[in-house]
Amino acid sequence: MTSADTKGKCGPGTILGRYQIKEKIGAGGMGEVFRAHDQNLDRDVAIKVLPPGTLGDESARKRFHKEALALSKLNHPNVATIHDFGTEQGVDFLVMEYIAGITLSEKIGGRPLPEKDVVILGTQLAEGLSAAHEQGVVHCDLKPGNLRLTDRGRLKILDFGQAKLRLPVTPTAPTESVSEMQVMAGTLLYMAPEQLLGRESDARTDIHGAGTVLYEMVTGKQPFAEIERARLIGAILNTPPRPVTTLNPGLSPELGRIIAKCLEKEPGNRFQSARELSIDLRRLFSPGTSVPQNEKRRRFSPALVGLTVLALLAISFAFDLGGIRARIFGRRGTAIQAIAVLPLEDLSNDQSQKYFVDGMTDELITDLARIKGLRVISRTSAMHYQGTRKTLPEIARELNVDAIVEGSVLRDGSHLRVTAQLIHAPTDTHLWAQSYQRDVSDFWVVQTEVVRAIANEIAVRLTPQEQARGTASHTTNFAAQDAYLNGRYHLQLGTEDGLREAKAYFEEAARIDPGYAPVYAGLADYYWLTNELPPKVAMPKAAEYVNKALALDDSLADAHATLGSIKFYGDWDWPGAERELQRATELSPSYAEAHRAYSEFLSEMGRGDQALKETRIVQDLDPLSTTTMLAAGWVFYYTRDYEHALEQCGKVKELDPHSVSARDCLGSTHLAKGDYDLAIAEYRALVDSSSNDPLRLASLGSAYALAGQEGQARKVVAEMTAASAAHYVPPYFFATVNAALGDHDKAFSSLEKAYADRDSYLVRLKVDPAMDPLRSDPRFETLLRRMKL
Repeated sequence: MTSADTKGKCGPGTILGRYQIKEKIGAGGMGEVFRAHDQNLDRDVAIKVLPPGTLGDESARKRFHKEALALSKLNHPNVATIHDFGTEQGVDFLVMEYIAGITLSEKIGGRPLPEKDVVILGTQLAEGLSAAHEQGVVHCDLKPGNLRLTDRGRLKILDFGQAKLRLPVTPTAPTESVSEMQVMAGTLLYMAPEQLLGRESDARTDIHGAGTVLYEMVTGKQPFAEIERARLIGAILNTPPRPVTTLNPGLSPELGRIIAKCLEKEPGNRFQSARELSIDLRRLFSPGTSVPQNEKRRRFSPALVGLTVLALLAISFAFDLGGIRARIFGRRGTAIQAIAVLPLEDLSNDQSQKYFVDGMTDELITDLARIKGLRVISRTSAMHYQGTRKTLPEIARELNVDAIVEGSVLRDGSHLRVTAQLIHAPTDTHLWAQSYQRDVSDFWVVQTEVVRAIANEIAVRLTPQEQARGTASHTTNFAAQDAYLNGRYHLQLGTEDGLREAKAYFEEAARIDPGYAPVYAGLADYYWLTNELPPKVAMPKAAEYVNKALALDDSLADAHATLGSIKFYGDWDWPGAERELQRATELSPSYAEAHRAYSEFLSEMGRGDQALKETRIVQDLDPLSTTTMLAAGWVFYYTRDYEHALEQCGKVKELDPHSVSARDCLGSTHLAKGDYDLAIAEYRALVDSSSNDPLRLASLGSAYALAGQEGQARKVVAEMTAASAAHYVPPYFFATVNAALGDHDKAFSSLEKAYADRDSYLVRLKVDPAMDPLRSDPRFETLLRRMKL
């Protein structure tokens, strides 16, 4: 590792402050660009090293830092972010977001791009420019080489504000000739007339630059690429470029008009703002609008056209096609019925902050899921796309959604920077984007603003209840909120160690803010999920905490779902359980876990058709979750539809050969069908891989018993008995093995113990095929009546 040499030269291994240079990735009149590694935040960045002498004195350096600081506040999804600036051993440098991918010039490669791609990328370019212009920043060097495409196809504008940062600020700095400007300010072919004439540049200069980029995208070449250099400046100043429709006859006339307007010689004749350009581009591929093609143009009688339009309007209005009545009477936005929130990007690249960024994603999904009439994909399925290289249209097709929310989070001490954008997925068109720079304690405020902005954009009217819902749950104490997010993160890990960590964080949050309702819902979930305590101990604690949460805020859908499960599995209060589970789905229509819990309830109550209906809802909300597939498999199992059960659980095993639950479902189904060898094989593998888990042992014992291997079955019972001396083993497990062995007295003895213990597995008594050997015994009917089944 080295420092910069005395002439300010840098190379791989050079250390500039906390940045270690890895490789050179570019060069230009403003200096060399390197990929470097930020050793503090463990992330790659791009570093632009200014030529020696560019900033010749301290006042120049202060001005540079002031401009760089202003540019660092420019935060938009289509603009490469400036992170830092500094001086080390005489080397002045600027630190920017490193963007993997390709430049737009590489994508073009001398060939026209499809019109749809041009409109999508052009819209992103215009929106990035608009955000910059609103803050008084212009680029003045737009060209395909300064535009980069991420792996997801997102366009990022590089070198923003170069016109400001490149200007010599010392008397000794060299003056520029036009040839030098070609290096420093971009190729002459991309310059606007006012730049060549030395006039002041403004936002309209960037409009001209955007026009040259669009021109090259639709034709594969620059506007004056074929003119010899001696005549080039005169052509840029006085000659209109060849119309793009003559070079690309299949292009829509409207896109040709937009590009021509961008390239007007006089700034006053161009689009006067990037926002205007963005609007015109978005109209080309707005949902439900097709781009007119030259070959489709026909001449019609004006009278006939008028009558046709009136007739179509009348029909559309009568049937409200496309929501036309809402549009006419002022309802704005794009019609969107389904949405997915992709995992927010953690710009800190700090693993210790993962819980916070994941927590923001979860809370955003939770808040949107409350909106009636909007289908929101669950966290489980959305997390499949963390770090994916799939394009947004591909993701939307897989999830069957109309729109996608994506964004980023940077938490730096007490500072929070959040960007969020809403994209119409089929066309990859931005509908809304916003960045927020707040104190980290304003976490909930940012969440609320994002949700309301999205609801407004997609033309969903929030009811007063939806607007108010959840506000009672928010805490003004960031330490409590932070501990809660950490608890939720560890709860979702699904391990016993994770559950213990979650409990500690929830208890810490409750100590900090005793009135913070979600914390008690978290503690209820711990006691509900843990296997370390017998039901007699765990269930009352879970009920105590969930009731405390709902006393503080009755609008918590997850708390109602947990209470429903407690009433179901713990209290055997069937009407109460159904009431709470239905309440959870009413409060949060897209809360997949509530629908899944309700489907389990209906299934084990013997209401198979209703259970399957709920399962289909879950599959729409959580299509990529193996838990969803398994839930469907168990519903089919309890309705005795064994072929579909094998199909569903087999899919999970294909996706995850190590899935314990998939093997359990397959083993149980094989056993119910009488395929004993297949059942034994599945259960043997489970027992070998799960350290003699009592549930798996019981299933293996039942399989041995029904296969006629009584000795092996009784050996399993002995192992279960030994295990019960060390920790709690649900009596229901003993009942299933004894039922398979034909020992009814022992089976009913175990069932009586299960009844006394409030064994949660007893709720499946009515539908479980494992209980079939006992169903003709009068004692079984008596037990069903006692349990009100």
